[in-house]
Amino acid sequence: MTVAAAGFPHPPAGPFSRMREKGVYAAGFVVLLLLFLLMGAGARAETPALQETPSLAAAVAAGELPPVADRLPKVPRVIDLAATGRTVGRHGGTLRLLMGDQRDIRYMTIYGYARLVVFNTRTELEPDILESYDETDGRIFTLHLRPGHKWSDGQPFTAEDFRYWWEDVANNNRLSPGGPPQAMLMYGKPPKFEVLDPLTVRYTWDDPNPVFLPALAGAQPLYIFMPAHYLKQFHIKYADQAALAAAIKRERVRDWGALHERMSRQYRPENPALPTLEPWVNTTESPSELYVFKRNPYFHRIDEAGHQLPYIDTVTMTLSTPSLIPAKVGSGEADLQARYLRFDNYTFLKEAAKRNDYTIRLWKRAEGAYLTLRPNLNAADPVWRKVFRDVRVRRALSLAINRSDINRVVFFGLATEAGNSVLPESSLYRPRFAKAYTNYDPEEANRLLDQAGLDKRDSDGVRLLPDGRRMAFTVAAAGDNPDETDMLELVADDWLKIGVKIFPRSTQRDLFRRKIALGETLMSVWQGHDNGIPGPDTEPDDLAPTSPMQFQWPKWGLYVESNGREGRPVDDPAAQQLLTLYRDWRHSKTTAERRAIWEKMLAISAEQVFTIGIVSETAQPVVVSNRLHNVPEKGLYSFEPGAFFGMYQPDTFWFEQPAGG
Repeated sequence: MTVAAAGFPHPPAGPFSRMREKGVYAAGFVVLLLLFLLMGAGARAETPALQETPSLAAAVAAGELPPVADRLPKVPRVIDLAATGRTVGRHGGTLRLLMGDQRDIRYMTIYGYARLVVFNTRTELEPDILESYDETDGRIFTLHLRPGHKWSDGQPFTAEDFRYWWEDVANNNRLSPGGPPQAMLMYGKPPKFEVLDPLTVRYTWDDPNPVFLPALAGAQPLYIFMPAHYLKQFHIKYADQAALAAAIKRERVRDWGALHERMSRQYRPENPALPTLEPWVNTTESPSELYVFKRNPYFHRIDEAGHQLPYIDTVTMTLSTPSLIPAKVGSGEADLQARYLRFDNYTFLKEAAKRNDYTIRLWKRAEGAYLTLRPNLNAADPVWRKVFRDVRVRRALSLAINRSDINRVVFFGLATEAGNSVLPESSLYRPRFAKAYTNYDPEEANRLLDQAGLDKRDSDGVRLLPDGRRMAFTVAAAGDNPDETDMLELVADDWLKIGVKIFPRSTQRDLFRRKIALGETLMSVWQGHDNGIPGPDTEPDDLAPTSPMQFQWPKWGLYVESNGREGRPVDDPAAQQLLTLYRDWRHSKTTAERRAIWEKMLAISAEQVFTIGIVSETAQPVVVSNRLHNVPEKGLYSFEPGAFFGMYQPDTFWFEQPAGG
């Protein structure tokens, strides 16, 4: 299969297929076919007449930058705005964002969403940074780069950047002690990597690798390339040793490996000197209260009128206390904002909209559940660990939640009462999976808990554990979402009616994660599956123990992620079955096989209630300046597969009247 760059036509097969069916194979047909293909090739090579970006014109005139034709790849990616109901825009302006943490700088990489391949709004994969790719038998991937594509510093983007990552980073014991990432391994074996020419690389596995392309397109992508020309100065294999030692001392890190790691972070772009392929380039050293991102003069996308994207010149990210962000947005301090806004901010934001010249839109959140309760099956306490591993207990806790009350009180009845599963927009959706054990039935919950041996209570009506302790525990939250507090208070009331007492407690995020990983936290709250709208070809990694960030089984996830070097082996039959199915999916060859595996995994997850979802399909407020165009009226708001705004290409957003610089 060959996939060509989006925006260029493909010759239709229909007429030729019909001619073949009639047995027409005359020489005239061959000539016609050749002419058609030549015409198609000519159409692919055409690029609209290019127009210089006004804010870069002075630098071009002064010889500080090449003209736009020399900055773009020979075959740029052409974004057909009209085809998706958007309008050709104008250059200029400053887009203001508000964020609550230094680490939120990564949102510029998420929103920018420049990837080798990307998901479009139909959640289909298409080339982006790549001009095209060839896939053979699901195991051989040949990647074709765009001729003339350059990094943000003007240096060529070539196969050397892929070779450097593979040979000098992914397979370097100091930089990657665990070896290449999991997405690069099939049955534990890495691919054969080849540089075919300066613009072509190939990865060949012995078995199909269905994970590879989706991983490249992720919101937090698998980076299989790095700017080699810049990073070699920090690599012991290439660097001048005296200069390297001086850099280690200057940056106050322990060795060259730590230095290379700090200087090479592409996902969290804290190093302003690191060349990028994203639409905007960070210009601010960390830490800072204000980050300024300037347009990448070598960005590879253009519109159909020949304007180089992005339209917007500058993006600023101002850090603020998260709880103050809704008020700041309401007073007009942001041009585009969704992060740190909650549904309960909607009324206030709506009232302030007219005064501050913005519109508030409601997009549909697309994670599996807005919030889940996650019993820690790897809890350090052996008694609690055994209790939470009893599926009857997990089902009882789910049945005891009055989701209708929570929906009405917190979401004005606009959410869907469901567990943590896929959404109706997914072809994998089944109502029985989403609704399993979500009906409010405290009588059945009490029966299940009694059946699980938790039938004794103290004088306050709180159940007793097998060792005589009260069934009372803390539920940990990361503390950055007040909705969690409101929902947990309602859950606490519901669970007290069945003899289970909880104490909601918010904590700082790093401590929150550390205590879960150590098994000190018995239960936590977190959002549901990142991707609530998967297809059968989407990796089902969130359904099986694959990561320590899965707070229902962090030690099992760490064991799998580290190839057994850390954590604990999976020792629960249902969780092991999920892991086996996940590995079967990774070794599958057809979409039909993958669909069947997905359905089995969803069924097991629904029955086992490893995570207790409460509601899904909630509304996400999105504030948009009235001067900002091409932002969709309706959208899906999700980390995966949409990269929040990324799928909708913020490089195509534009200001009617440029604001600021």
